[in-house]
Amino acid sequence: MRMLLRVSIPVEAGNAAAKDETLGPTIERILADLKPEAAYFFADDSGQRSGSIVFDMIDTSQIPAVAEPWFLAFNAKVSLRPIMNPQDLAKAGPSIGEAAKHYGK
Repeated sequence: MRMLLRVSIPVEAGNAAAKDETLGPTIERILADLKPEAAYFFADDSGQRSGSIVFDMIDTSQIPAVAEPWFLAFNAKVSLRPIMNPQDLAKAGPSIGEAAKHYGK
């Protein structure tokens, strides 16, 4: 299942990792393990180093393996949610129509 992983690294932890030159290499190592479809990094609305990472999750038992590296390395906040690309949404179209027939007002 395609998933969106959002990570936010607290400023203090990010600064410490930047100063000891482990920020980049640690993120690279985590991403190498995750093998994402896409990864984007930015400063979030709270001014923290953040990322949005799209990857494929085969089984929910992978959640700890996905989240723990961010928790342990950076004390990061992590959120996960399933997402769809346009092809997934097109495939879901009939079920949306059926739901509308049964539950729409």
